[in-house]
Amino acid sequence: MENFARLLKESWTLVEEDRERLSGHFYARLFLLDPALRGLFPVQMNGQGDRILEAIVTATQTVDDPESFDEYLRALGRDHRKFHVEASHYATMGVALLDALRSTAGDGWNLEYDQAWREAYASITERMLAGAAADDDPPFWHAEVLTHERHGPDTAVLTVRALQHPMTWQAGQYVSVEAPRYHPRVWRTYSVANAPNEENVLEFHVRTPAGAAGWLSGALVRRTRPGDLLRVAAPMGSMTLDRASTRDILCVAGGVGLAPIKALVEELTRVNRTRWVHVFYGARRPADLYGLPGLEKLVAAHPWLSVTPACSDDPDFDGEVGAISDVVTRYGPWTTHDCYVSGSAAMVRATLRALAADDVPPDNIRYDTFGNL
Repeated sequence: MENFARLLKESWTLVEEDRERLSGHFYARLFLLDPALRGLFPVQMNGQGDRILEAIVTATQTVDDPESFDEYLRALGRDHRKFHVEASHYATMGVALLDALRSTAGDGWNLEYDQAWREAYASITERMLAGAAADDDPPFWHAEVLTHERHGPDTAVLTVRALQHPMTWQAGQYVSVEAPRYHPRVWRTYSVANAPNEENVLEFHVRTPAGAAGWLSGALVRRTRPGDLLRVAAPMGSMTLDRASTRDILCVAGGVGLAPIKALVEELTRVNRTRWVHVFYGARRPADLYGLPGLEKLVAAHPWLSVTPACSDDPDFDGEVGAISDVVTRYGPWTTHDCYVSGSAAMVRATLRALAADDVPPDNIRYDTFGNL
């Protein structure tokens, strides 16, 4: 297994810096092998390749951790039912993937790499198909938008009710969302911002930068209205509470990364009796701390909870000033805490580095990242 994992990671270095070419070759070969597959993908393919490659890379990089490898791929298989993917499609994608890897890697590719990827892809397919077959839930839920609140020009908080079937998720998980009225077959993941409930109501926090109205996040922020119908796929993710732990809790949220942190805190209001919970919530400007009033209400009701807001771009902010990763270290050490980190990729990386420098055990840290679009 060690040699197998080494071959996968070693061979990936040959193509990692040329993902755009790899993605382009993969899709060109895929649609040449089976033109009907083009209908499963959105009209605009921008970004789609990166998501598929990210899933493949995540899978291959966890191959030496059998439990994580199996859990991730079974969840991925359940999620991919929303694309109407069939067993025969996996075989075609495997041919296209191997062809794209060989072509992009060039002379550095060898038979050992080829065989390692064949075996890895076979294992990936087996687990994804097993995960899909074992799930009795629908491939996706139709969901009616109940409320939609704008917070400035680029952020919205919306609630939806999943229809037809009960939906089960855990605080800290995320789901894929589609807005078929605006962008059919375009799916993007969003963390659920509230704890599970019997009403099947989910809350999402969505941000889109200026000029990004053509993307799904732009449609959810600027065009979606109460009464619209979305589609919501099966929950995924492992940034969930460890109910067996007795350690105090550190939560670090940046921007709309507040969503899963808010869900975790809501869950704790139902079950927590002994653990102190410290939430650090950061943004560039005070206006971006859209969730602060709600957090302050929770603080007033639960003495075990504290919230520390911070702004990085406003030196006059009446609170902590600086990057949230730096603010967190001022209040440490956090070596005896369960740590949850959620935000942009850059914010998460900086916070993980800060926690590592503080000697926080890696097993005590769970995190989630949010892209810009």
